[in-house]
Amino acid sequence: MQIEPIEPGNFYHIYNRGNNGSNIFFEEDNYQHFLRLYKKYMYAVADTFAWCLMQNHFHVLIYLKTDSEIKKEDYLFSPGKEPKKPDASRQLGHLFNAYVQAINKKYGRTGSLLEKPFERKRITSEDYLRKLIFYIHNNPVHHSVAENISSYQWSSYHEFIKEEAIVKKKEVFELFGDLENFKIYHQKEYTNEPFQGLEP
Repeated sequence: MQIEPIEPGNFYHIYNRGNNGSNIFFEEDNYQHFLRLYKKYMYAVADTFAWCLMQNHFHVLIYLKTDSEIKKEDYLFSPGKEPKKPDASRQLGHLFNAYVQAINKKYGRTGSLLEKPFERKRITSEDYLRKLIFYIHNNPVHHSVAENISSYQWSSYHEFIKEEAIVKKKEVFELFGDLENFKIYHQKEYTNEPFQGLEP
C-alpha cells in the first residue's frame, strides 16, 4: 500500500500507536519527554491545533508550514554547510526516533516501540477540522480513561485556558467563534461516525 506523502500548506491528523497495541507511555515523565521532543522537532515546521497522548497511542492535529512560513532562524545549520530548511516528514521521523531511543534506553528494551509508518490524514474541510479537535480532546472519554474531557491531563484541551501553550489558541478560537463557544462545543455528545477507521 502506497503511503501518502505529507505536503506543506495542509492540515494533517497524525496518529500512531504502540507496536501490536502495546503501551508507549509508562509513567508521567514519558508524557512530558514526548512533549519536550515534540516542541524541539516540530515547532519550526508545524503549527499545532490539538494533541492528545494516551497510554498506547497519540493524536496530533497540525498545519504544515510552507517554505515561506518557516522562519530563517529555524533553519538547520551544519558546520561548513549552507543553512537548510527543516523538512516536516524528516522532523516527524526525528521526533519518533528520539522518543523510541529514550524509552528503550530508560527501560532496557529493544526493538520497535511504534508502528511504522505513522498514520496521516489530510484535512480539507473547516467543519471536519472543528470535529477533529473535539475528537482528539474527547479521546480519553471515548476510551473510558476519563469521565470528561477536562479531567484528562495529557491533552491540549487545558492549554486553551493557560497562558503558555503548544497550540495556536487564537486560530482555534476563530474556528469555534471564541473561548466560550469552544467550551460549549466540547460539552456536546460524542459520535464516532465521522471518524470511522481513524482510531489507532
